[in-house]
Amino acid sequence: MVISRATMLAAGLTHQETFRVTAEMRPPHIDGILATSRMIGLMEDTCLAAVQPFLAEGQTTVGTHVDVTHVGSARAGEDVVIRIHLTKITQRRLLRFDIEIEAPSGIISTGTHQRLVVDRSRFG
Repeated sequence: MVISRATMLAAGLTHQETFRVTAEMRPPHIDGILATSRMIGLMEDTCLAAVQPFLAEGQTTVGTHVDVTHVGSARAGEDVVIRIHLTKITQRRLLRFDIEIEAPSGIISTGTHQRLVVDRSRFG
């Protein structure tokens, strides 16, 4: 498997996305705050959005590892900013990201995430 534009996809790539926290993003037991599971989903979406333009037709990435903190809260109606930094590419397939998530109250999460480049046909 080869990333078609691998010369363009390199460690050092940065990307950020801003998301508005909605009431539906809450954990089942607490109203009005961003659930850890939803925060991780937004983080994965941000990493995918950053690298998808560099992949060959028919390729995508899937998450393989998540190691993040969740040390602060983001409330419904607030924006969170997710910043990712591609720090390592192993064998042109395994991508490692450093992650930082900020809410109006400050940094609410840091950590790492790994994604694997795969052919979509494997899941059809």
